[in-house]
Amino acid sequence: MIQDERAQANSACYVEDDLCSNPNIDRTIGDVISARLSRRTAMQAATAILATKCLGSSVSAVEKLSVSTKSEPKASPSSLTFGEIEHGDDGLVHVADGYEAQPLLRWGDAIISGAPVFDVLKQSPASQSQQFGYNCDFTAFLPLPDAKDGSQRGLLCVNHEYTDTNLMFPNILDSSSLENLTREQVAIELAAHGHSVVEIQRHRGRWQVVRSSSFNRRITALDTIMKVTGPAAGHKRLQTSADPTGKEVLGTLNNCAGGVTPWGTMLICEENFNNYFSGDPSTTSEARNHFRYGVSGPSQFSPAWAKHFPRFDVEQEPHEPNRFGWVVEFDPYDPNSQPVKRTALGRCKHEGAGVVVNHDGRVVIYCGDDERFDYVYRFVTDRAYDPHNREANRDLLDDGVLHVAQFDEAGTIRWLPLVYGQGPLTAENDFHCQGDVLIETRRAADLLGATPMDRPEDVEPSPTTGHVFVILTNNSKRKPEQIDAVNPRPDNQHGHILELIPPMTSNGVDHTADEFAWEVFLRAGDPQEASHGARYHESISRNGWLSSPDNAAFDNQGRIWLTTDSDHKLTGFGDGIYACDTTGPGRALPKLFFRGPRGSEVSGICISPDNKTLFVSVQHPGEEEGSDFQKPSTRWPDNRPGMPPRPTVVAITHKAGKPIGS
Repeated sequence: MIQDERAQANSACYVEDDLCSNPNIDRTIGDVISARLSRRTAMQAATAILATKCLGSSVSAVEKLSVSTKSEPKASPSSLTFGEIEHGDDGLVHVADGYEAQPLLRWGDAIISGAPVFDVLKQSPASQSQQFGYNCDFTAFLPLPDAKDGSQRGLLCVNHEYTDTNLMFPNILDSSSLENLTREQVAIELAAHGHSVVEIQRHRGRWQVVRSSSFNRRITALDTIMKVTGPAAGHKRLQTSADPTGKEVLGTLNNCAGGVTPWGTMLICEENFNNYFSGDPSTTSEARNHFRYGVSGPSQFSPAWAKHFPRFDVEQEPHEPNRFGWVVEFDPYDPNSQPVKRTALGRCKHEGAGVVVNHDGRVVIYCGDDERFDYVYRFVTDRAYDPHNREANRDLLDDGVLHVAQFDEAGTIRWLPLVYGQGPLTAENDFHCQGDVLIETRRAADLLGATPMDRPEDVEPSPTTGHVFVILTNNSKRKPEQIDAVNPRPDNQHGHILELIPPMTSNGVDHTADEFAWEVFLRAGDPQEASHGARYHESISRNGWLSSPDNAAFDNQGRIWLTTDSDHKLTGFGDGIYACDTTGPGRALPKLFFRGPRGSEVSGICISPDNKTLFVSVQHPGEEEGSDFQKPSTRWPDNRPGMPPRPTVVAITHKAGKPIGS
């Protein structure tokens, strides 16, 4: 999640990842929420009743929210008892009193047996392919089957989203320097993308990497061959000179968030793939498609990529961008398993994959398309998950129906199926098969009338209520005529969170229903600034307010843990982890638990099964204007001369062994 409008060092690595490429933005989620909130008083009682029916509890979906600007908040009713830390922005990490934040895996750390020790001045593609990659993001902890305690030993699976060239290599001073990158340097960057699987264990209260483990693995954009399956596999629009079959892709790019299936495989999501391609797409047969996905050339990362690796030149390989933007599945328990791009889940800037098993056994996956004015999606498998036969679930994600969300002001969300031959998805609109619908998922959703959203990122179902939380990070392109009650100014710079409420049946929550209810869970921003229109629990503290929520995870009590990806110049403080109740008297009352160092984004987050370790990625520390390899704004986590900042996964535990949140 490269924060838009963040100028990287001397513009050398500046990337704006969420440019609006949706021409259908006359009616946005802001318009819907504005109309929705104008009817809120009348709807509160009905919504509370609906929430009660769905939850089997007395929780109201709207109570205890406030836009108060009182300087003295009331006593906290939160179930989270840790002492909140203060907002701030410096070169170190900070965590709540009584907790320890242990740097566990840093960029360049050896993870494959026999891998060389990291030398920042002697990097190579071969070394990086055996070392922890750059810009860690999504994290997942998977217990090992033979572990006596599933929370003390397991596999930590981590995405690597992108690279900050000016912080990786010396003498990258401006954008012209990027053009002069050598083939080896570009190959190092390719090897730093992808995913790491690392066995870890807790010993005497601290986590350790088991570097000799046979499970340890790097998946990269440089040399990992991936299989393509589902309705788009073999389509002529996926065929290239290197792969005339359209069924194999070299590598994966911009892996942001992800998910874990019930059968224990990883889902890693390809997000801002458009930034890697150079050349003029208007000269190709895919011009309309490439424009809708923001493939506009030249590469925002580095024009040297296309120079040294022609597959990144759309004029030479116009189909290559179509081979990215998918959800990739692989088995972390099998280090030899081939990753698979599951095209049935659609092609977009996938932020994550929130997985839940429906009451009838079918698997439902929620995801957001992380761009201004793009959409929220849901995929429902055709077949039910078999908990007794792991092999039977191997290709479960190849068959199912992808849906896109349409919201209305009455508090209803309709799920619209993206199926070839239905409605406008026909040859008249240049869709000739289901593969076309999935390759051009965004245009298909446009034609169906999906609701444009404010950068939908993580979409996560609660394990305790079954409600689905949609994290909308921000939208600085909202026009003056789109001002609404959610953000009463012409740009939504702080974001908000929606709560989707599936219907309750006699068999349980139905995630496959055609219609859900929806509510606003919170609106981010400073509650002391009336112009922000922020909305939290009335007891929000001066350190509890947040901006640009990004990733989310739930603990075993159903409390939501949020990371942020904000504009530090806008807020005056760094990104962090906030936690709050989703039900009860402390609903929508965030508390600041952890804060990252200067220039960083706090991203992928997961919690161990026993609720006693929180793993979090601290991405791109030092990524800010004027900061580079020679003079970074922070040298965290090593904090020693000559070593630049290193993206790092941190393990947070309570010093007394208490559960996270205590």
